[in-house]
Amino acid sequence: MPFVVDASVSAVWALTDESNPVADLILENWTNEPLKKETALVPSVWWYELRNVLVINERRRRLTALESKAFLRILASFPIQVDEHRDEEAILGFARKYQLSFYDAAYLELAQRHGVPLATLDKSLRAAAEAAGIPLFA
Repeated sequence: MPFVVDASVSAVWALTDESNPVADLILENWTNEPLKKETALVPSVWWYELRNVLVINERRRRLTALESKAFLRILASFPIQVDEHRDEEAILGFARKYQLSFYDAAYLELAQRHGVPLATLDKSLRAAAEAAGIPLFA
């Protein structure tokens, strides 16, 4: 089953000194079970958010530019599909109702629109998903 993945999960894959059971499970399934690759859906803002994480962590000397480049090359092989469609009213509604950034609300809208679980490490986004009846990836 497809699922929505946010930048907080994707960032764990880039930062070798971090680990999380959800992020690790997704990565393990993609790398060790190629026949069971489930597609991850992301809103277009994910592309920018993840690259921002890389640049910030380069500045903090947690990554080098070469490591970021290598990570992006590996990331391109993952079954991640950028969904360019969006429901502006739904995103605004989620942002307002659950006190989320518009960016985070975009992940919630995408998961709801496709009827799929959301993989996130963000506590506020997890709480909003639960309150909205959107399943969490586990």
